Amino acid sequence: MSIEGGGSQATNATVKLRKYMKALVAHGGSDLHIKANSQVRARINGDIVTVSKEKLTKEEALAMAKEILGERFDEFVEKKEIDFLFMFDKDTHFRGNMFFQMEGVSAVFRVIPAKILSLDELKLPKALHKLTTLSRGLVLVTGVTGSGKSTTLAALIDEINRNQKKHIITIEDPIEFVHKDRSCLINQRSIGQDTLSFANALRSALREDPDIILVGEMRDTETIDTALHAAETGHLVFSTLHTLDAKETINRIVSVFPSEEQNRIRMTLASVLEGVLSQRLIKTVDGKRAAALEILFKTSFIEQLILEGRDLEIKDALDEGSQIYGTQSFDTALLNLYKEGRISLEEALGNASSPNDLKLRIEGLGGEIDSKQTAEDKTSDFENDDDIFALKED
Repeated sequence: MSIEGGGSQATNATVKLRKYMKALVAHGGSDLHIKANSQVRARINGDIVTVSKEKLTKEEALAMAKEILGERFDEFVEKKEIDFLFMFDKDTHFRGNMFFQMEGVSAVFRVIPAKILSLDELKLPKALHKLTTLSRGLVLVTGVTGSGKSTTLAALIDEINRNQKKHIITIEDPIEFVHKDRSCLINQRSIGQDTLSFANALRSALREDPDIILVGEMRDTETIDTALHAAETGHLVFSTLHTLDAKETINRIVSVFPSEEQNRIRMTLASVLEGVLSQRLIKTVDGKRAAALEILFKTSFIEQLILEGRDLEIKDALDEGSQIYGTQSFDTALLNLYKEGRISLEEALGNASSPNDLKLRIEGLGGEIDSKQTAEDKTSDFENDDDIFALKED
């Protein structure tokens, strides 16, 4: 459900919140953290920093919740947490989550960029464009919360929307990036407001003449099984999982099913899985962040490995197929970022799946690399901002 972010009837709670949001966007932050009896904080380039000396009392935080949620406040009290979309203005939205904790109410607001960036603007590997030309199958974007999965998915959908004539249905909780009808017809559905669950919406989508279905997250057995069926019956399905790499992704999907069904699921997955993008955000030498991606594309060898349960061999297979298929392991992605001078040696090794192996590969490069060994300390102007209310209004 979308919630308007203020207006002529806005009270003090919303006015304060909007000032924090405006400053967050101005400083390039990703998340705003509001907690009762605590200072307001924000995530800037991956770090949590304090943005104001002011503390919200328990009463003020509760008042903010009532004002923001309106008619959904009773639902919040009953369920103890709630997701929503906060409309700052027509061009800027925030994905919100509000919850109770021991000192009162807390809320986290994540910035949703007004513009959907292209794959090239995001500096993602060129090989990802091939995923937008698929006619059927399953494509998964995986990673921890905050790793940029939604941004990557939005870029993939936007490229299809601009270049093909398809019917796209998205099922999200909540809707983040809003896609306008371009060459494609796009129907976006929000859990709670437009449908009761991912599984219900996905079953319904199969009767709504879709070419492409985006499922915001495969959360349960029924949703996963239905998504596999949709891919198997000629649809292109995009979705996400909170897994670290392709091997873990395959294991997670198979393991959620009862043991007597796992062979069937593995056979189906081997047949329909067209791609897995496992994404992590790494601090760059200029204090920002860059996406490092493990990339799996379907090949006859990858299909065989999945079918035979040889998941441990997938990592090496991805690097072996890099020149022909554009696949790569996560450590190879780190190596490439380091070779380009975008990340430090410390960050490369600290985020590697196999630090010792990556270190040997870097040492083998000899003098080819001209890169800083440690990241510059450029976390945020927020660190020295005692009160962002001091920012002048436009």
